[in-house]
Amino acid sequence: MTIDDSGPWFDARCELMLDVTRRTLEADPDLKLCEGLRLIEATHKAVARLAPHAVDRFENHVLPDLRNTLMERFGLAELPSGPLN
Repeated sequence: MTIDDSGPWFDARCELMLDVTRRTLEADPDLKLCEGLRLIEATHKAVARLAPHAVDRFENHVLPDLRNTLMERFGLAELPSGPLN
């Protein structure tokens, strides 16, 4: 995901949040899988509050990219389902 993908759908607050989330998922040396999953969920909730008009865009374009980043980071073919610890 690049910030350019988000285009005019997201305001500056969302752009910053998406950038920090992506960079954290990619590079935080202490990140655990469950923390990454919670971070993605928290980002989803924040986008829904800050930019309700862009939730579909987030779910269809940004969310898959964030999940793929996390899967690549932990060498997974798919993310676990179920409640987060």
